[in-house]
Amino acid sequence: MIVVDIETSGTDPYKHSILSIGAVDFSNAERFFYQECKIEEGKIFEEEALKINGFSEKQIKDPNKKDLESILKDFIIWIEPIKDRTIAGHNVTFDARFLNTAFKRYGIDFTFGYRVVDTHSLTYASLISKSKEVPLKNGRTDITSDYVFNYVGLPEETKPHNALNGAKMEAEAISRLVYGKGLLESYKNYNVPEYLIK
Repeated sequence: MIVVDIETSGTDPYKHSILSIGAVDFSNAERFFYQECKIEEGKIFEEEALKINGFSEKQIKDPNKKDLESILKDFIIWIEPIKDRTIAGHNVTFDARFLNTAFKRYGIDFTFGYRVVDTHSLTYASLISKSKEVPLKNGRTDITSDYVFNYVGLPEETKPHNALNGAKMEAEAISRLVYGKGLLESYKNYNVPEYLIK
């Protein structure tokens, strides 16, 4: 399983660009991937997106940064030894859509599948299995990433968002939800809640 988080210049994979990719090899959890790139030629950015990920306009237009095609190729090399390439994360269909669109645009022979593992569903299942109340907003689930992190005994994600930090926290959350135990050394001081311990 590959736990992935990306930062982008907006929400539309055809108008906006990937700005960074962070990933954790879940089967070898101290093996990480992180790279940043400049915004793609002809793509636009939204101020709100940059507020979320902390990049400045100058940073995303830095001519010395790698281009997206280069970091995608490096990502594929990093992925190569991983047997189970199921993608995982929080709201991971967003990440998969951006990545798959970019792979196709650059003629890279790789695609993440449609089946994913997401922390939202795992948390939802955990809540109902323990007869806990599912948070709702407008009659629909309101399980945010910070809600997931709090539920598994982690702090809220630091802001602005960073793709590698997000991927690490999501990987840690998945381990706690599935196995009832921690995964990464960096979160060992955060106790797993008793209701998750198997």
